[in-house]
Amino acid sequence: MTGPSLKQLHAHHAIHAGALAGAIAKTEELKQFMREENVDKINMAVSELLDYWESRIISHADAEEEENGFYQEIIELKPLLKEEIVALKRDHNLLRTIAEQIKTQMEEEGFSIEILEKFQALIIVNEIHSHDEEQILLANE
Repeated sequence: MTGPSLKQLHAHHAIHAGALAGAIAKTEELKQFMREENVDKINMAVSELLDYWESRIISHADAEEEENGFYQEIIELKPLLKEEIVALKRDHNLLRTIAEQIKTQMEEEGFSIEILEKFQALIIVNEIHSHDEEQILLANE
């Protein structure tokens, strides 16, 4: 069973907005280290940013998808939203896939501009996902 913050639009939006703001700020920090060409700080920033995505945003997605979690509760209350929830889960999978690509690329090749582009893709997918989730599942609550 999920806590009340996931079920209330204003609270759920605050979770999304706060997490996204942190990801954007950390991505800007990575860009600054790139401008400075500081390899050690770049590598540290990538590691911290990836950890942030996994611990703040992807873990939030995992909680929503738990067996008795938020999405399951929505399906039980509003079975007609099942297809929309499948699409929202697909968004979560995209976030997980991109994060895994970043991790693999850092391990195998090290940092490149593609890593930054993948972090920016995470931001875009997350922005769209959060908006859709809030509108589809919570706007009429």
